[in-house]
Amino acid sequence: MDVIIIVLSVMLAYVLVKHLLLSRDRGKNLPPGPFQLPIIGNLTNLGKLPHRSLAKLSQNYGPIMHLQLGRVTTIVISSSAIAQQVFQKKGRAFSRRFIPDSLCACDHSLYSFVWLPIGPQWRNLRKISNSNLFSANKLDANQHLRGRKVNELIAYVQKCSQTGDAVDIGRAAFRTSFNLLSNTVFSKDMVDPYQDSAQEFKDLAWNIMVEAGSPNLVDYFPVLKKMDPQGVKRRMTGYFQKVIKMLDGLINERLALKGSGTTVDKTDMLDELINISQVNPNEMDKILMEHLFVDIFVAGTDTTSNTVEWGMAEILRSTETMMKVKAELRHLVGKGVILEEGDIYRLPFLQCIVRETLRLHPPFPLLLPRQTEEETELNGYTIPKNSQVLVNAWAIGRDPVSWKNPSSFRPERFLDSEVDVKGQDFELIPFGAGIRICPGLPLVMRMVPVMLGSLINCFDWELEGGIPLNELDMEEKCGLSVAKLHPLRVLATSQVV
Repeated sequence: MDVIIIVLSVMLAYVLVKHLLLSRDRGKNLPPGPFQLPIIGNLTNLGKLPHRSLAKLSQNYGPIMHLQLGRVTTIVISSSAIAQQVFQKKGRAFSRRFIPDSLCACDHSLYSFVWLPIGPQWRNLRKISNSNLFSANKLDANQHLRGRKVNELIAYVQKCSQTGDAVDIGRAAFRTSFNLLSNTVFSKDMVDPYQDSAQEFKDLAWNIMVEAGSPNLVDYFPVLKKMDPQGVKRRMTGYFQKVIKMLDGLINERLALKGSGTTVDKTDMLDELINISQVNPNEMDKILMEHLFVDIFVAGTDTTSNTVEWGMAEILRSTETMMKVKAELRHLVGKGVILEEGDIYRLPFLQCIVRETLRLHPPFPLLLPRQTEEETELNGYTIPKNSQVLVNAWAIGRDPVSWKNPSSFRPERFLDSEVDVKGQDFELIPFGAGIRICPGLPLVMRMVPVMLGSLINCFDWELEGGIPLNELDMEEKCGLSVAKLHPLRVLATSQVV
């Protein structure tokens, strides 16, 4: 009983002190926001789909909004103009990450360039990942790998077509992306390209996204950190350990091979990182490799597969879009032909489809949370030190100020538009912008149109169970990223060339 009284007393004292500090902040010129409940603040305003709940709130309180999530002062940005200030004009002030407690599992936040503060280690890891995976030269050099994986995807769908089995588009795209990365990093397929054998890792990747993106009381009441009352960090530790164990086995296998004196005829990313670690252990070691690969495999596969699935769903729902893209592909590539990356630049309507998909379904609808290092000013308001800053890319992509009929899937809107997803046009920022823009953007923008275009050009499609296409559900499930609640399962019929 004494212990319980002591714990409750400490928690009460903590809450009172924080309340006094928050009262001090309320005297400042904070942005407007909804009414705050005692202690919990606006936690109940988040809902199951926070990007939608926050977008709805912004209609009442404006494009820059203040919420109190437990003890955390949170600023929500829902307009392109203010997002530009955050990413560009005041980029340094907003460059630090707000790190969810779940990402501290297995010390991931200490080694991940996604979550590290900008500094020497962050720059080094960013440079290594770009030069070995995401640079134009490296992407060009690995183009044959991506071509082979897309051919395997089409072969898998062809097999399903012949047996009458439905294709789970998300799973098929995930498996393709997974094996592409595993070939780039480890020079091998990690799952059977023709069997649905990547589900375990897909579940792991999604569970990591869910735990990283779901409201966690520890993030809003740090005094609960050691208790982990929802078990979020415990579960995340298990997920990370499983992924790291899988990656660690492949790293050890290569290290043993090189240590035996056997000539290793590899030019993959792993070999490059091992060479760096041997020349300069301060720049790269085994632990950094493991966590870098966790970032690459979890974020890389999830982003690509979700975008392909959303894109296919939107195309199937729009007969007009399907007819237009098929006509473009037939005219410029040839009916039934698997696309190559060089074809993308000759297919403007297909490019428009990808941009429109990313506008409506950004991979990370609230991007990744930022945190202010010092008190700063934004759009005439005072943003306190250590505030969490959420940029609602989902709301910005549907802002009627920037987009006509913003909720409609209309790829044609981009035909005469220079607006792109590369972080220069702030009304369309599915990958963020500024110094911390998603490094995987170039790879996604090569893979998604080739996969989508090949699936559309090589097959005709209908929903499993004979469900009319206009009744295809578009419900979401939310973690750090957003996926379809119900997987897109469709029947493929080979086109007659």
